[in-house]
Amino acid sequence: MRIYISTLLSLTLLGAAPFSAATDNSSSGLVGSNDAYNFKILDHSRDTNTKQLLQLQALRDGELKQKITFGGQVTALVNYQKSNIDTKFGWLMRHPTASNQIGKTVSEAVIHSSNLNLTARLTENLTGYVELLYNPEQNFASGSTITGLPRNNVNMRRAYLLFGNLADSNMYASVGKMDIPFGLNDTVSPFTNSTNWHSFAGLAYGGLVGYAKDNLHLRVMAIQGGAQFRNANTPVGADNTNVPSLLNNFAFDANYTFALENSGSLQAGASYQFGTAYCQEYVVKHFRGCEDNVDAVSIYTLYKRDRLTLLSEFAETLKVWPGTANPNFPAYAEFEAVKNFTWTVGGSYAYDFGLKQNVDLSVEFSQYVAGDKGSPWEKQDQLVLGASYMPEANVKYFAELVHAAGWVPLNFLSGGHMDPNNEQPNVPFLHESWSEADAKTNAIVFGVQAAF
Repeated sequence: MRIYISTLLSLTLLGAAPFSAATDNSSSGLVGSNDAYNFKILDHSRDTNTKQLLQLQALRDGELKQKITFGGQVTALVNYQKSNIDTKFGWLMRHPTASNQIGKTVSEAVIHSSNLNLTARLTENLTGYVELLYNPEQNFASGSTITGLPRNNVNMRRAYLLFGNLADSNMYASVGKMDIPFGLNDTVSPFTNSTNWHSFAGLAYGGLVGYAKDNLHLRVMAIQGGAQFRNANTPVGADNTNVPSLLNNFAFDANYTFALENSGSLQAGASYQFGTAYCQEYVVKHFRGCEDNVDAVSIYTLYKRDRLTLLSEFAETLKVWPGTANPNFPAYAEFEAVKNFTWTVGGSYAYDFGLKQNVDLSVEFSQYVAGDKGSPWEKQDQLVLGASYMPEANVKYFAELVHAAGWVPLNFLSGGHMDPNNEQPNVPFLHESWSEADAKTNAIVFGVQAAF
């Protein structure tokens, strides 16, 4: 945060050009802002792992005339959630822990997330990008509430150098901390990510090479080994550690967009990732090391025509996830290790209600299967009914009704969690799973997402 403020003050003292609005890109100065561009780049629900291509297209189309484009976004929420089981809420846009949600009914008026970002045109073929994130609702801070300092920090969510210029070449590359090119991971819902995103959307250090021409888009990424930030883990060294000291993981994605009659289009794609997060043996815990890699594949489609959007996505590990079997609790002896299988289907339609812009109405169902049939951690379903309205290109008002069936936190999903009440101080782990197949959560969500 202080880096951004000091940079802007320095630019002002040096006589930098004032910020220009998104609707005024006619002049090229040193510092500017484009709120429509920043909304697309910081949106967590659309184009979730193709931000580099969006940036190159914006540069090609003259949307980023300034040397530095500065911006950000704020997402504010009001929600009400009700669960049939004490402290077990399955809505994954909120970390499902007892540190934050007590009882069977909770309500909030909060900032879900806020970002600051900076896009710098360093040369005609080199672009720098950095993005700060404040996300108290989904921050990995064990034992802290959303008002605790561990959940109220600001981190560098993405940072990379992007090499390429679509006006000169169809090839591009980026190096740094970025999204892994695996799957679609988009949603038609206005806010709530699909279970495909929660299961397989990756974030890691690495180097990416892409090719974009006409309707074809190819990407391959060399991923840093060990346990990465999201959904990437391969063993490193003779001891199979999680230390990210070897570039031994990779992912590949290919998609093609077919032009259909009546201005319709159909994008079809497939992905492969060598090392996912689903390689850990019992006890499953975020960022632990693995004995071997577990790879995965994904296939997806995205259909658009006029006001209609339809999507589907299916992703599965090619090996079983070892930690989905619990060897230390006799009552679970019948449950074998299984593959992680996740799928999403959804659709949205933009209705004309006589307003300035259309209103998007959507429905989406997604499910991830994480355990053997009948186990407490077998699966979690999610159904989202949504409505959103964007009066401007940088502001979205939205409402959702969410139903989640099952409570399966990936941390300790099959057992082995610490005793939260210290009632068994001589027993470090409780081998009975805290997952609940019968848990049901209903949520009503209202929010605003605005970029500048």
